[in-house]
Amino acid sequence: MSELRIAIDARLRSGMAGGVESVIMGLANGLSGLPEDAPERFVFLAYPDADDWLLPFIRGHCSIAYVPPPPTSWSGGARARLRRHAPWLRTAWRSLPTLPGIAADPIPRSDGYVERAGMHVVHFPTQGAFLTDVPSIYHPHDLQHLHLPQFFSARERARREARYRAFCRQATEVVVTSTWIRDDLIDQYKLPPEKVSIVPWAPIVTAYAEPTEDAVAGTRARLALPERFILYPAQTWPHKNHLGLLEALALLRRERGLRVPLVASGFQNAFHRDLMRRTSALGIADQVHWVGFVSPLELRALYRLATGVVVPTLFEAASGPLWEAFASGVPAACSNVTSLPEQAGGAALIFDPKDPTAIADAVARLWTDAALRVELVERGRANVGRYSWDTTARLFRAHYRRVARARLSHEGDQQDEREAEALVLHREPEGQ
Repeated sequence: MSELRIAIDARLRSGMAGGVESVIMGLANGLSGLPEDAPERFVFLAYPDADDWLLPFIRGHCSIAYVPPPPTSWSGGARARLRRHAPWLRTAWRSLPTLPGIAADPIPRSDGYVERAGMHVVHFPTQGAFLTDVPSIYHPHDLQHLHLPQFFSARERARREARYRAFCRQATEVVVTSTWIRDDLIDQYKLPPEKVSIVPWAPIVTAYAEPTEDAVAGTRARLALPERFILYPAQTWPHKNHLGLLEALALLRRERGLRVPLVASGFQNAFHRDLMRRTSALGIADQVHWVGFVSPLELRALYRLATGVVVPTLFEAASGPLWEAFASGVPAACSNVTSLPEQAGGAALIFDPKDPTAIADAVARLWTDAALRVELVERGRANVGRYSWDTTARLFRAHYRRVARARLSHEGDQQDEREAEALVLHREPEGQ
């Protein structure tokens, strides 16, 4: 087969995109590990000044092409500056109502790079994308704005609806991470079932450098961490439900005399101010440690030091912190929403995220029951051990070939055909 060129949209700034950043790092790591004599060349599109997070995972037949964001309107540059330097003003703008019959924002179109570069497929692993005639794979990830509209302004809901629907219509393949999300997408957007495939993710944390004991101790000292703590690594979006976890910690302290320190890592957006105020009002400011966005090495150290991981989210396509806890040997508890019970697979405590008492019970069990923690760690490792970014990369490679209508190479032909068949049937190939 002649060379097959795949463009993968990685135009984001580290810390701003939540778990999507980890997904792109994992995909790059998996694709970089494929045999170098394969015909594919994977080109990650990135901003010239925002590639440090991606570079460590680019090798082999992966490379980076530096491109500006596709033009959307005369205000595109202004919005980019607001996003970087005044996120509160950008939030205020999006809170304004839209006029009837007028879209919130123009739908982005290609600036011509992928067409000029002769790309055979464009892969959009983020919910942002652009219109192009090149065959594409699109990840809407989830339709949270339809299920939790209270967390979005009318302008933002209109913006998401217009773009998600347009990019789903354009895509040759729409890819999601779980059965729940696939069924929801087919139901909400009336997509043909054969167009929506499931490709599971794996934890990227194991591809990060292993911290030495000195590095772990340094992280503890630098972040002023308590001796024991539970960990919640998540950007401070409202749906991540830090508020529910804070209420549960206050309940444990007030009604059971149990003081459980929390370390909350992740980018602190505008909603963080509300969380800080609520933490103070609940009287638990002395036990909550907001450490912000941390480096990959520091994140591994946090998992090494944590007594448990708690994921109280109200909505999720798939939980990166849950996979990372399993892979790091940390016991976990998570919400009973969307695809999380399926992902947990009996390896985590499950609770109702809208019930602070239920969250408190799960936290207390993780904190006090050493035997339970050992059992959950064993189950978690067995669960997540079924997945790897190498397998995910091979599945996407089969997708790329199908989307480009490329003929499978003779060498490895049977394996690729099995993977392609598995994708068409929306199931995992044997051995995953």
